[in-house]
Amino acid sequence: NAKEKARSCTCVIDVDRKLNQVYLRKPNSKEPMKTFAYDAVYGPESTQRQLYDETAFPLVESVIQGYNGTIFAYGQTGCGKTHTMVGAKDDPELKGVIPNAFTHIFGSIDSSAESKRFLVRCSYLEIYKEGIHDLLGNDLDKKLELKEDPNKGIFIKNLTTIVVRSFQDIDKTMERGANNRHTAETAMNKDSSRS
Repeated sequence: NAKEKARSCTCVIDVDRKLNQVYLRKPNSKEPMKTFAYDAVYGPESTQRQLYDETAFPLVESVIQGYNGTIFAYGQTGCGKTHTMVGAKDDPELKGVIPNAFTHIFGSIDSSAESKRFLVRCSYLEIYKEGIHDLLGNDLDKKLELKEDPNKGIFIKNLTTIVVRSFQDIDKTMERGANNRHTAETAMNKDSSRS
């Protein structure tokens, strides 16, 4: 992040896209590097579009066909979750997974046959201090419950769901939810959601 660059911090990872591995080394140490293998890896030189096309695009295509899909960002504060998922709104090259998915979904709907009908619903939740919070609801402090039903599967009880009809609708709804996130400055990131 910008703070690390300003302090001339040393990069401690190498990314091998061919082997889908990340190598972690301890600076100024003779300890061997630690190796972590994944389904896919993306280093600092990767683009938002590349990440979307290779990882999210197939999932979004499945969602358009009627399947459920989830993309879950997890990691340490300041590691780039918000950048990866949201990106920079005003720069098409830096759009993250979420706005790229919105464009993809509504582009597919707009170009589909007149006889096909779609229903797009949006919810926005945050896991904060081990509680589930509805970012589109009226009571932001209320903790919601994770439930399981034999017919519905796993769901969040009383989670607000909004029907959206366009990219603009869903973008506005997501902006409302983003404004309700719990944020607190940390040493790693001044806008951390702490979730």
